[in-house]
Amino acid sequence: MGIDEPAIDPDAFLEAVEMRVGEITAAEPFPEARKDLYKLTVDFGGQQLRSAAGLTENYAREELEGRQVLAVVNLGTVSIAGFESECLVTGVDDGDGNVVHLQPEKRVPNGRRVY
Repeated sequence: MGIDEPAIDPDAFLEAVEMRVGEITAAEPFPEARKDLYKLTVDFGGQQLRSAAGLTENYAREELEGRQVLAVVNLGTVSIAGFESECLVTGVDDGDGNVVHLQPEKRVPNGRRVY
């Protein structure tokens, strides 16, 4: 393992990528998708965005609802099997090919920007 990508300007990254903390308010099955995904609704402090997320192996739907996550909110909308995914919930591979979502270590107000 190593860091393979070239260095970028930190100011350009912070200007271009907007990441915020949100709370999952709904997690629904997504049988239409080719991969095993959930349809998530995420509250960013007054603004609700939807996301298609591959968290199904590590999390039951009920376990996700009420959890805070870190998400990229300015990537635009991507249509996945007719579902409009409006944000990217971040995660990391657990080494077994499953996704573990990233979240703040303690509860913070929804909508806070990640720096």
